[in-house]
Amino acid sequence: MAIIFFSYSHRDETLRDELEIHLAMLKKQGFIETWHDRRITAGEEFDKAISKNLEEADIILLLVSSDFLASNYCYDIEMQRAMEKHEQGESHIIPVILRPCDWRSAPFGKLLVMPTDGKPITKFPDKDDAFLEVVNAVKGTITRLQLRQDSTPPSISYGSAVKPQILDIPRSSNLRIRKTFLDRERDQFVEELFEYIANFFENSLAELSNRNPEVGTNFKRIDANHFSAIVYIAGKKATQCRIWIRGTSHLYGNDIAYSSNASGSDNSINESMSIVDDGYALFLQPLGMASFPSQQNMKKLLSQQGAAEYFWDILLRPLQQGST
Repeated sequence: MAIIFFSYSHRDETLRDELEIHLAMLKKQGFIETWHDRRITAGEEFDKAISKNLEEADIILLLVSSDFLASNYCYDIEMQRAMEKHEQGESHIIPVILRPCDWRSAPFGKLLVMPTDGKPITKFPDKDDAFLEVVNAVKGTITRLQLRQDSTPPSISYGSAVKPQILDIPRSSNLRIRKTFLDRERDQFVEELFEYIANFFENSLAELSNRNPEVGTNFKRIDANHFSAIVYIAGKKATQCRIWIRGTSHLYGNDIAYSSNASGSDNSINESMSIVDDGYALFLQPLGMASFPSQQNMKKLLSQQGAAEYFWDILLRPLQQGST
């Protein structure tokens, strides 16, 4: 069984959790055991626990972001020791680019990073695609580790009947506690959400055009906080929108606004989404202007992908209802 060590910034804990969920099948098959600093129990010495588990790791996942690079502990201690172990053949490093950042000049920049070509996970329209690339990289690494140890290793597949080794101390999976989200966390969430929606629209427009020869599209980044999207049918404008970040000075606070006019002003909106939380995570909540009954839509709590799909459905509605 390979031991996987997560080196990450606590600012990226949500993304780390998502990646660990995607690795669950390898856990169930008995191929891996994972460790990160949230496994440290009361009374343990923080530095000693991290050092011990880092030394025992077969695979070290560097979850890279600007916060990771800025962290003295992640960069100067965990990453430096991980590179030493990697170069000595004691463990294998897989750098995983979570968010856009200046990582190429870092010591691990010479290694093959995930996802492919170093595209940040948050830049994928569907993060599941990115996490699957990381899982496949982990599987490939496990196979290479097995080849070193055994001339006839079992292949890794989702249908494997390998019996897992039970190494975990039994514990509950219900470990969430309520928290208060700071303004900085909300602002960062809005910025990452906007980038996600922009990438989602750009890629979706390209695919829409590829699948429908009579369709033309235009995606435009107006500035850091605005983008527009237009769909043409047989050369005629059929549907359009503009999406942007609204600041905290207006009535509804920091949110994402949608207008059905690609060239309109910020004062005219057809829908917006506010940032809300359930005490555990941040979500998006539609105002309900573009869909009825509005009360039903106002109760929705959407993920990044759910918010992008919601706005995309509004854009495509004239095409799907035939009112172009």
